[in-house]
Amino acid sequence: MTGAMGARQPSKLASNHAKQPKRQAITPCNFRYAGRLSNENARALTALHEKFALNVTNSLEVFLGASIQLKLLSLEQMAIQDYITGMTSNSYLVPCALNIMESSFLIEMDIPLIFPIIDLLLGGAGAISEETRELTEIDEEIMQSVTGLIVKQVERSWWTLNLQLVPGHCIRSAMIPQIFPVNEKLVILMFEMTVAGATGHFKIVLPTSFVGFLLRHLKAAQSKKISSLHMLPKPSLRERMLDCEFKVAVDVTKMQVLVRDLIDLKPGMILKMRSPITSPGCVTVQDVEMFEASPVRNGALKAAQLVARSHEPAMSKE
Repeated sequence: MTGAMGARQPSKLASNHAKQPKRQAITPCNFRYAGRLSNENARALTALHEKFALNVTNSLEVFLGASIQLKLLSLEQMAIQDYITGMTSNSYLVPCALNIMESSFLIEMDIPLIFPIIDLLLGGAGAISEETRELTEIDEEIMQSVTGLIVKQVERSWWTLNLQLVPGHCIRSAMIPQIFPVNEKLVILMFEMTVAGATGHFKIVLPTSFVGFLLRHLKAAQSKKISSLHMLPKPSLRERMLDCEFKVAVDVTKMQVLVRDLIDLKPGMILKMRSPITSPGCVTVQDVEMFEASPVRNGALKAAQLVARSHEPAMSKE
């Protein structure tokens, strides 16, 4: 019995070994890179706001009556704490609520840009102020018209969302944590703005959650536009030829004129064509005879009255 039991022992060990679960492969995750924009999304966002910069430039030049330059410098994604840490102590900050989600975006402008804009709005030449001071309530009230114009161009750039944005009141940097959640990642679009010789930074600060929402709608709108183009029926060859232009002439053909009559020709002379007036001419299309025709008048315009169809034209082999 002992020998028999000893012979079955290896089979039991093999069965236990087969029931052991396989070890799962574990890959470490770096949460600093979670939710980062892909290169494709970054390019789409860049192209969208390069056009925004052009629209703002044109609108502000008309509104302020001065030369404005605005160009996109960079697109960066960072944590909210890193953004607050890198801010200057004195900036013009205006939040704007996003009515499609419980979030907001932020407009930031360097103070050296504010005073030339205010001077232009008050009828000045855009004088640059060398002093560093905080904006007064009057300064902020004057800037509301410029901020509203910029926000309108933001609406125009984000047309796929059909938003109606209204800028809020100017805030201090200490209130930024009340605008964005503490764990929110931000996408910062940094522009360089030049106003009447003063150069500074203009920024649009967006929550990453909204950026994803915007890009999804933008791609959906583009794919819908492309698919609708494919669904359009192609015009027939006949319909496309209706928009083509051909050279048409009314001629009197098969005439003979003496060489001496041609030699003696001078302005004002009448050349006898030696053809009866009752003989019809012909209508040619691209030098191909199509109809017999007689010359007539339609009001103050020359015209041709078609008499009969010519023989079927021989098609050129060219």
